[in-house]
Amino acid sequence: MRSIVSFQIGRPQLQIHSGAQLNTAITKKPVESAMVTKEIIKGDGVGNRKNHGGPDRVICFYAYEHYSMWEEVFGKRLPIPAFGENLTVTGMKEEDVYIGDIFKIGESIVQITQGRIPCATISYFNKEREFLKNILETAFTGYFARVLEEGMVSVRDSIELVERVQDKVSVLYGNQVLFHDKDGLAGLEKLLDIDELAEVWKNKASLKREALLKKSIRADPRKKG
Repeated sequence: MRSIVSFQIGRPQLQIHSGAQLNTAITKKPVESAMVTKEIIKGDGVGNRKNHGGPDRVICFYAYEHYSMWEEVFGKRLPIPAFGENLTVTGMKEEDVYIGDIFKIGESIVQITQGRIPCATISYFNKEREFLKNILETAFTGYFARVLEEGMVSVRDSIELVERVQDKVSVLYGNQVLFHDKDGLAGLEKLLDIDELAEVWKNKASLKREALLKKSIRADPRKKG
């Protein structure tokens, strides 16, 4: 059953982690409810606008089921939101959610657009040097959604699947394609076939596809043209 465990937001602030000064909104605080718009969750924000935020990445989700695994790996309790997520959810692991899935959450309608590509801030924040490396290895990164219909979202709201536009590329599979080259060119083609995919992932997948094609042509010039 899909449900919200915790809902949190936060504005960017300057922080010092391991001697590095970061402008980040990873330190989010629990809220009962907030207005979700097509551009942002009211009261939320991002520190690095070049690599975070935008209409394809308004809401960040993370599966609560992963917390116990990470706590065992690192031997300590991880307070929510250890991953800087807005919605900590159950029943929505990366393998269970597909790119393009449309969900009704409270008054809002949202659509899953891409897996998350976390940065080193997540390691600094959790005081674990290997945190980012381990997340990328497992592909348990969390994921983002765009907002199709604006509205209030409450921590008590249910999560209803409205439509599944395709059932070939889960968030987990998409992560494995981009991070670990799963299925090579065929995997990238599956990603690029999804109209609902976030623009940033379309660009990344296209660049990887182009690189693979060039590599293939160098290996066998007969494939050119």
